[in-house]
Amino acid sequence: MSKQKTKFSCQECGYDSPKWMGKCPGCQSWNTMVEEIETVVRTQGMTSSIPKTKEKAVPIIHIESSSEPRVVTSNKELNRVLGGGIVPGSLILVGGDPGIGKSTLLLQTSFELTQAQQKVLYISGEESIKQTKLRADRLNASSPLLYVLCETNLELIEEAIQETNPDFLVIDSIQTVFHPAITSAPGTVSQVRECTGHFMRIAKGKGIATVLVGHVTKEGAIAGPRMLEHMVDCVLYFEGERHHSYRVLRAVKNRFGSTNEIGIFEMQEVGLVEVSNPSELFLSERPLGVAGSAVVASMEGTRPVLVEIQALVSSTNFPSPRRMATGVDHNRLSLIIAVLEKRMGMFLQNQDAYLNVAGGIKLDEPAVDLAIAISIASSFRDQATQPFDVVFGEIGLTGEVRGVSRIDQRVKEAEKLGFRRVIMPEKSLKGWTHPKGMEIIGVNTVAEALKAALG
Repeated sequence: MSKQKTKFSCQECGYDSPKWMGKCPGCQSWNTMVEEIETVVRTQGMTSSIPKTKEKAVPIIHIESSSEPRVVTSNKELNRVLGGGIVPGSLILVGGDPGIGKSTLLLQTSFELTQAQQKVLYISGEESIKQTKLRADRLNASSPLLYVLCETNLELIEEAIQETNPDFLVIDSIQTVFHPAITSAPGTVSQVRECTGHFMRIAKGKGIATVLVGHVTKEGAIAGPRMLEHMVDCVLYFEGERHHSYRVLRAVKNRFGSTNEIGIFEMQEVGLVEVSNPSELFLSERPLGVAGSAVVASMEGTRPVLVEIQALVSSTNFPSPRRMATGVDHNRLSLIIAVLEKRMGMFLQNQDAYLNVAGGIKLDEPAVDLAIAISIASSFRDQATQPFDVVFGEIGLTGEVRGVSRIDQRVKEAEKLGFRRVIMPEKSLKGWTHPKGMEIIGVNTVAEALKAALG
């Protein structure tokens, strides 16, 4: 016997309530409670509703360890983010802003997998098969092993998977797929949760690598309950400004690799093209000999990236000055300004401070502290930095410069791009040999770094 029950579910966190509320008690979001109809199935006994399994618990020492064979695509940037390639049977969630290029990336990846004799099933719930064909023609991504289907019914999608038996499956997007046994609308918490569970069982049971495209909210997080991210093996975010040509693919969860790697692409007429040297891209429009500019050697996983940090310090008439940061943590900017005021004697209490990482990339490692301090001091003194200097180092609250890791990779990347001098922590000079022709300046305090950079 079954009984229908009405409930209200939060579309942000999945909180359930028997009545409607304007504010969700779970995530404190407003106007996110949506009415859903839940079908409760009554059974005679408790054990009849529990699925039985033939698996038995075994000691972990008796389990044979075997490395999962990965499918390596010709897209090196995607392989880097996934940890070396696509693991068969994995469930991957890709999110990003509308129009950022998620469908383009997955269609190109599907075509590249067909070149390795992998059968691919691309299911689109937002576009017809003719629209998908137009995109494939523009990207030159047509192959007899690439199957395309326009369907949103989960039962029909399962039938198509049974018929084609693909090696790689793309669902674009999970918010458009619905289960006919659930009465709520597609995209609601119940539908997304149930459909994702079905695709997870298909991926693990048949060994099909599955990619789900997820919509994002206005804050940039993947729409739906956070349980969606817990169910999948990898969560990838496709980022970038729509007015810029480059895109950044970043992993925030990866059960088969590191989450520190990023992949950088450039959007062109033929689709997304890999950027093998992102430092050249971020420094291509850098002005030389201007105040408030410094180049930092940052690490994104195992890849060194040279990025320009720009600062603008101007006087203000308001009692509380503004502190704005784009690309770095706002609290980190306030901390470094406080160190400059206390340890260097700079009077910044009546100055607005604006900081920007040129190119729109986000930096979250402490090694960028020294470049932030030098760019702020350069703009405050209206004194230009040396155009061929690279700076990196962590700043402590007492004004000391702390050591950072992967020094040799940062310096080699700077040498490759023609930089001649590196200002870095003196504590990191031991244990490696710097390249010939590069001037290495080790500093222990912020005062020494400012003297070396600005004179």
